[in-house]
Amino acid sequence: MIFIIMTLLALAGGLALAAQSSLNGRLGSLSGVLETAWLTFVLGAAISFLLFFFFEPAHEMTLFTAPKWQLIGALFGVVYIIVSVFAVPRVGIAAATVAVITGQLSMSLLIDHFGWFGNTSIPLDAGRYLAMLLLAAALVLIYVGNSRRA
Repeated sequence: MIFIIMTLLALAGGLALAAQSSLNGRLGSLSGVLETAWLTFVLGAAISFLLFFFFEPAHEMTLFTAPKWQLIGALFGVVYIIVSVFAVPRVGIAAATVAVITGQLSMSLLIDHFGWFGNTSIPLDAGRYLAMLLLAAALVLIYVGNSRRA
């Protein structure tokens, strides 16, 4: 049951991410890529702070005591926001989203397979290779569809 709930939550997160990319892409084309990225992070920081302040329980480790290499995840968030704000107005939300998902799945399969960053190793198998192939095919089909319209 917990798997279904977590999967539905992740699906909702994906829906929100696509909507965010679309909104940020439009705003970025009107007001600037870096300005839109800055706005996203300032509002996100404010909301995160309030959630942290009111709802986060105490933990054994803090951001100040965590291994510094684990903090690089924040940098990847900046890269994602800037790339999506820049790419969406130029290639469309579908192409940008499928490209992001293809990148996410590729990296997640490598992380799973090799057990990087302290994760449990889950070896690549035929189903995982097929998933990558199908996502790559989706990206190609969306690209071809976009090319025909242009």
